[in-house]
Amino acid sequence: MISKSNLTNKNICVVYTHHKLGDLIWQLPYIKAISEHHNSKVNLILRKKTQAKNILKDLNHIENIFYNEFRKGIYYWIDVFKLIKLFKSKNFTYVYILDKVNKPAIAAKLSGVPNIIGPGIGNQKKWLTTKNILDNSDWKLSYSEQSQKLLKLNGISLNNVFPEIKIDLQSFNNQNQDILKNGRKIAFGVDSFEDYKMWFEENFVELADLLYKKKLCNYIYLICGPDKGYISKKIISLSSEKYFIDCSNKDLTGVITAIKNSDFFVGNNSGPLNLASALGVKSFGLIANDAISELKFSKINFIVPDGYQDNKWIRDRNNMKTLTTEKVFKTLIESLENESK
Repeated sequence: MISKSNLTNKNICVVYTHHKLGDLIWQLPYIKAISEHHNSKVNLILRKKTQAKNILKDLNHIENIFYNEFRKGIYYWIDVFKLIKLFKSKNFTYVYILDKVNKPAIAAKLSGVPNIIGPGIGNQKKWLTTKNILDNSDWKLSYSEQSQKLLKLNGISLNNVFPEIKIDLQSFNNQNQDILKNGRKIAFGVDSFEDYKMWFEENFVELADLLYKKKLCNYIYLICGPDKGYISKKIISLSSEKYFIDCSNKDLTGVITAIKNSDFFVGNNSGPLNLASALGVKSFGLIANDAISELKFSKINFIVPDGYQDNKWIRDRNNMKTLTTEKVFKTLIESLENESK
């Protein structure tokens, strides 16, 4: 267990190697808990694809953010040597690893970091300095549950399990004036890293029409990555209305601008859904093919088909059709009306 009485001369680093934005957002409460435990700002090492330097730059418990790609094959040891160089140059006294990857643990050990803490599942345990590690059976836990157990085993208190991101909205607005419009705005998250999680474009068009007629919006942001830009363009082509704002060409500063300027967010189980919730925007997740239990440590409002069964994964996108436009619209209206009472 890490005693607070021994936390002098601290230089703290937290490493997380997953590339998905949603996965990183789930880890934010545990990164903050580590900072609070040490009463010190922390340094992060993350993948560049997370665009963490854009979305986490205003969190006051984060000192610096460094990128490492955590590649495999012939690049494995190249990335290890890059980590060794960084660890030595920054003279970290603590390195926390929030997943079971060996690479940062090996680099920390070879760099002489005195305190290396990680889940220790599999071979990683050989490179850690702590004996307070997870059981091999804990790989079945969600990423959030693994990090919660890791913190508990090492005596780190967790005051809030819900991800929160604070931003300077004015600076984001200044960078993305082209998507700012007068009037009420909402956001649709229309893509996902896994195609089977995506609601169909026709359904988004139908939902947009119903919400517009209900006077709940004047404009609708379409949030998706540039590689899935064809989805937003299909939605626009299917509709005769001019209220859609295509954000597929935007980086995360533009996505955050769109979300924070929206009254609420509706979208597939993907990074932008988790981002919207962490940003404090009322968020509705469209889920039919995966488990809502995986998102229990969030403030997302789930919309599921009639007869939905949790903890059941279906890899067929056609099953998303069981979540009807009528069901989504009705659930949205009921929730928004209850909130206004």
